[in-house]
Amino acid sequence: MLTMGFNSPSSAATPARFVFEYPPSPGQFVVELTDESKIQKARDILSGKEKDATHILGRIIKRPADYNPNWSYQLDPNSISFFQMAIEVCDASIQYTEDHLDEAGGAFLPGAFWCPWNSRLVKEIS
Repeated sequence: MLTMGFNSPSSAATPARFVFEYPPSPGQFVVELTDESKIQKARDILSGKEKDATHILGRIIKRPADYNPNWSYQLDPNSISFFQMAIEVCDASIQYTEDHLDEAGGAFLPGAFWCPWNSRLVKEIS
């Protein structure tokens, strides 16, 4: 299943934050979700209930977020979704994206859409 669409939030919720990794690359990245259905989907991924669309996809914002202090960028919470398979042009590791952030939105990560293929949710944080 190829999923690239973005929907408007189905229902506003108290923001929830989730950590993902991009094995085998080092580092962790935090995303904030503000849509109740996406928050539930992330929790289903962590519990093992969701086994198919488990990777992160979203649009990069080129500024740091207070909840993600190790990186110079964040994902727009309204753009985040989960996918099973996606096109190669949006794949990059967390560190590679940081190192080439000035190029994101051009030939590198067109439209600033980032879909780290190896992304793996590891925990919810408060």
